[in-house]
Parts: sequence; C-alpha cells; structure tokens
Amino acid sequence: MFGRFQYTGWILRLLRATWAFLIQRRSTGSSKSQNGSQDRGAPPRMILMKIASLVSIHAGKVAPLGPEGVPSAFVKTQMAGPVRITPLGIAGDEQADLSVHGGLEKAVYGYALDNYADWRREYPAHAARLVAGGFGENFCIEGIREIDLCVGDVHKIGSSTLQICQPRQPCFKLALRFADKMMPKAMVRSGRAGWYYRVLEPGYVAIGDAVQLKDRPNPDFSFARLVQLISHGKATRDELERMQSMPELASNWRDRAHALLHR
Repeated sequence: MFGRFQYTGWILRLLRATWAFLIQRRSTGSSKSQNGSQDRGAPPRMILMKIASLVSIHAGKVAPLGPEGVPSAFVKTQMAGPVRITPLGIAGDEQADLSVHGGLEKAVYGYALDNYADWRREYPAHAARLVAGGFGENFCIEGIREIDLCVGDVHKIGSSTLQICQPRQPCFKLALRFADKMMPKAMVRSGRAGWYYRVLEPGYVAIGDAVQLKDRPNPDFSFARLVQLISHGKATRDELERMQSMPELASNWRDRAHALLHR
C-alpha cells in the first residue's frame, strides 16, 4: 500500500502529465488568432498554472555565518509535520537584520526546486549545497519557476493563503554561505531569484501540499519581468505606471516606481 506522501507524489505526477497533454492541445489548437495570424502577445484568458507541490519546508535560527561569524539565519533546517504560517512567516523562523529581512512583505521565501538542477550544472563545485533549502528558502516548490508566475499571484498552500509580492535581492550573505563572492551576481544574472510571499490568511502547511493558484490579478505582468526590472532597471514608463498603482506589489517597489516617474 502507498504511504501518504508516495500516494500524493503519484497523483501529482499524473496531474502533471495531464497538464502537459492539455497544454500541447491548447498550443496546437489555439496558437493562432481567428484571422490566422500568430497570437504571440495576448495575455492568458484563464487562470492556469502548472501542477506544483511543496517538497520541503525550512526554518532557521540566527547563528554565525562565514569566517567572521556574521549573524545570519541563512542556514535553515528542514521541518517535518504541519508547520504554522503566521503573518510574519513560519513560526520559529528568525532573521538577523530586520531592516532588510523579514516583515509582512518578506514573510515567506519561496524557491523553485527545478532551478537547482541548473545551478548544479553551472556550479558543480557547489553541488552539495545546491539542493532544496540551499538558498535559505522557507518553501522549496516543485513544478513552477519564476517564468510561470505573475506579480500578485495568490497561492493556496495547505490552509494558508499567500501572495507573491517581490523577488529576492541577494546580499553578501549568499556569498558567505557558499564561500564564493560571485554567487550573488550569478543569481542576479540568471534571474533565478525566487519570490517572497505576503501572508493573506495564516494557517498550516505540510510537505506534499499542493500549491494552488487561487487568483491572478495581473496576468499580463510576469514575475520574470519584474525580476529583470528590479535587477537591471530599464522599465518603460507604462511599466512604472503599472507598478506604482499595483497593490499586489511590495510597497517599497511601488514607492520606487512612483519616485522614478516623478523625478
């Protein structure tokens, strides 16, 4: 007989296969508009997201990091069993510098499990640490990446509801964790930044929970594009106008967009 998580994994694999079949049908059957031209730029007309699941949960305590013992909770421990999600994140998770970490708009850090294979291929010397939890995330999620998300997506995970509001900006502690000063730049260059959630409804999550897309308020503003804008700039005026009035976006980036428009 299947164990609970084995059974859940089998169901998720079946759902992913079904998703792939439907996407193939959709792309071949509706990739052209009624006049026969390729419809490349149209936003999604339905709320669709790949089948995704929570594969690991991590929390940490402040401890010395690197040769100089900088206080940090970057290194986290995998948690078992149902975990409580509060408005400020995982119960028991700590942050050393609250001026740049934690808070309502950095409550939970999510990262794509599927990104780690790329990291291991590009940086084999760090392969042992390029596994779930390796970037200090709280949630490691299988089945979605930055390109699959939009700004403000609302995810139902377990009994909690969370909203994607901004990407991570890597700091020097990422370099300390890997003893490699190039790793923060590599994260910026790759676009594999991960995403921060704000908590809309506290609750409990557990390994194996599905990550369900409940709402997509900005289907025409991809999260991958937001990562590019925050990392490299060069936003258009239209994008800045959208950002300054987008309540789902973290408030600091709304303020930044407003400042750029009125300087």
